[in-house]
Amino acid sequence: MIEPYVVTVSSEKGGVGKTTLATNLAIYLKALNEELPVTLFSFDNHFSVDRMFRIGRGAPKGDIMDLLAGRPVDQLLELGEYGVQFIPSSRKLEAVAHQVRDRDLLARALAGSSIRGIVIIDTRPTLDIFTQNALFAADRVIVPVKDTPSLENCRHLYDFFEEQGLSKRALRLLPCLIDSRVRFDGPFKNAYQLLKGYAINRGYKCLEGYIAKSPKVESLNTNPEGKIHPVLTHGRGTRVHVQFAHLARQVYICAKEASERRLQQVRQDIEHQERKRDADFLGRRARIAPDCLICGRPLVHHNTMEPAGYFCITSDHEIAGFLDEECFSTLVFRHCYNAQKKISPADPLIDLFRESALRSYFVLSHAGDASLMFHRFDEEGFEISSKSIALRKHESRFLPKEPSALYSLACRTLFDGETPVRKRFVFIRRINSEFPEEILLNDPFNRLDAAMRHIGARLPVSPD
Repeated sequence: MIEPYVVTVSSEKGGVGKTTLATNLAIYLKALNEELPVTLFSFDNHFSVDRMFRIGRGAPKGDIMDLLAGRPVDQLLELGEYGVQFIPSSRKLEAVAHQVRDRDLLARALAGSSIRGIVIIDTRPTLDIFTQNALFAADRVIVPVKDTPSLENCRHLYDFFEEQGLSKRALRLLPCLIDSRVRFDGPFKNAYQLLKGYAINRGYKCLEGYIAKSPKVESLNTNPEGKIHPVLTHGRGTRVHVQFAHLARQVYICAKEASERRLQQVRQDIEHQERKRDADFLGRRARIAPDCLICGRPLVHHNTMEPAGYFCITSDHEIAGFLDEECFSTLVFRHCYNAQKKISPADPLIDLFRESALRSYFVLSHAGDASLMFHRFDEEGFEISSKSIALRKHESRFLPKEPSALYSLACRTLFDGETPVRKRFVFIRRINSEFPEEILLNDPFNRLDAAMRHIGARLPVSPD
């Protein structure tokens, strides 16, 4: 399976010709090889891609925001003019930018798709999260520059690649909108030579050639029809036509000769993460106590599991297991609410406790002098209540020899034989009773562990 070669067109400077470059490059690549799949989309909201490539007036299947939301790429692609595939643009990106945090979101979506050939991404004139996603996925980043301010902005792109541990060899500058009529005295005869000289002096690499400023080409974007015309069909008599053809050949050759694609590495990283995730899950499951830590009823079997209401783990990760929902509810009502008799599972109080427990963490710790401390915290880590409970082997308010559920739980989690384990506490969380093992997956478990460490730092120091 050959991943697509991704070309991102990016510059923090507006008005340098990013969109003109991206859209025309797609058409010239398709003209260079009609069998080559070429796909284009834009994170800008000017809808230039849609205006140039859309056929007819039908409603789009979706847009670029749907791609970031997890919808498969293959469901969003539309076949446009000149044989170029495109994903429609979106007006809603600005509103959801704060919700997108991962820089690899786009790369993972593309790596998991069946898209092939060359993908061209047009970006916004800012290094926002959408541009970062486009850069993270790129095999080649073309940075159009038209003057020294746009050249100075290039360092932010180089800084981003360095921060992310990405190879800066992907970055290439391309002088654009160059007015070849302007001549200089000195070592640089024109703007192209000047920009290229400055770029090389700063350690930047450039593509061969440049894209000239052309009134004819500019008029292709500003006609009364609202349609954007490509240089290939409406500007063949200009030098820009020859320059785009040369640029397309460079990109095509680079794509053909690339021994490894960026998305190939992303796919390998995804597969490695999935293997690690599965191994982490199986490792945690193998260390889980097979029975309820209160009553001893078997809960965890080889390939299946009985319903359970709570998950508990010691602060040092030495002991972990599930608790039967009724067992834990009975324990709490008996020892924390001083219930004189066993509460029926159908009692409304049980439903109320079960619902509120979804937003709580429970902590059990040894307090010395044959007593335990039972704490309840909210999801922000603030203590709601705490109570000191005498630790007895048998329930005192029932039959004299009835085993204490609290004692059973404490013996299996807080004690090593008769000796309490120093600085250990038990952390308990309400879970999905239909899928108890969900808590053992990486994200839920890591969130639980982070909450345990946060709350553990607030607990009073237990006596030696």
